[in-house]
Amino acid sequence: MSLRYECVDCGGIIESASAVYLCPRCSAEKRGDGFRRGVLSIVLEPPRGLRPGQPVDPLSFLPIPVRGREGYPVGNTPLAAPRRLRERHGFPNLFLKLDNLNPSGSLKDRASLLVAEQAVLLGERRVALASTGNAGAAMAAAGAAYGLEVVLFVPASAPKAKLVQSLLCGARVVPVLGTYDDAFALSLEYTAAYGGVNRNTAHNPFTIEGKKTVSLEIYNQMGCAVPDVVYVPVGDGVILAGVHKGFADLVKAGLAERVPVLVAVQARGSNAVARSFREGREVSLERTSTMADSLCVSSPVNGRLALRCIGESGGRAVEVDDAEIASAQRELCREAGAFVEPASAAAWAGFLKDRDNVRRDARVAVLLTGTGFKDLRAAEGLVRMPEACPATLAAAADLLSAT
Repeated sequence: MSLRYECVDCGGIIESASAVYLCPRCSAEKRGDGFRRGVLSIVLEPPRGLRPGQPVDPLSFLPIPVRGREGYPVGNTPLAAPRRLRERHGFPNLFLKLDNLNPSGSLKDRASLLVAEQAVLLGERRVALASTGNAGAAMAAAGAAYGLEVVLFVPASAPKAKLVQSLLCGARVVPVLGTYDDAFALSLEYTAAYGGVNRNTAHNPFTIEGKKTVSLEIYNQMGCAVPDVVYVPVGDGVILAGVHKGFADLVKAGLAERVPVLVAVQARGSNAVARSFREGREVSLERTSTMADSLCVSSPVNGRLALRCIGESGGRAVEVDDAEIASAQRELCREAGAFVEPASAAAWAGFLKDRDNVRRDARVAVLLTGTGFKDLRAAEGLVRMPEACPATLAAAADLLSAT
């Protein structure tokens, strides 16, 4: 099955029935501290027979058939209308997209499902990737469902809960004494030497295609309409690019007039995309530090495309510090019952910081990408566990009155 790939930098077209990753000409370029070049986008025509006002099948917008979804049911996550948050902040059309409720607990299941299908289609039995945790856990789970070998390279500092999940699903985990960027480079070397499909974000174009289904679902759930503004947590920028492509596909199909304003939310300690957007130049960071480990990237591999998506949507970039992320994580739990990891909470913190730039009657979607169970260590710092009391009503009443 031959597909058409377009380089987002030079516009060159590649047609191939095998796995294709980067534009060979542009990816070889290195300009100072600039971001990686040569990221490819899959060129697809919209499905036939679409009519405005009717829901779409998100899977029909994908480049290859998805045959294993019944055994690994990714997507169709709820779009919550959080009453208390709406009333508290005065936004009656505020929504939370709960992608923390995917099978492995993150939006990255969407990309991993499609990469698993890609591997099966190509007759490959191995998938390799680098991850700070979520992508690896998602690929490990999809690999278990599809019977694939998953080789996962992770920074040794990655949250243990995510690594345990990957190991339980049968992934072969390689902790690396270095950064995510080091693990990323090593995973590419591994695939080149030992074969298989490489799942890395912004390296395998199927990752953007898989992630775009979240936008198609939001369209369906909003009554066949697109939101006005979407808040997206950003690390390497692939989720943002996927969100943009999903809505752009709806515009191409004649089902929407525009792509929503996309607001890229980054942790201040890992703000390469936000700084680049603000300064009008590509900025790689010497070091990064944030409680939102999923957003911790020094040189975003999809930075160039992410910047383009922000600009084309008329969007902007917002930075939030760790204190704002922690506060947002606590508020989502207490006011909406949404237990999410810090990277997801960053999107809510970004909305709170940016809300004065948004009309009160606007349809706002905040993308919550990962469950809080992914990083219990961060959550434990937000609460104080009470001391045990004797099993008497009086003792319980005393404890409650003291807290």
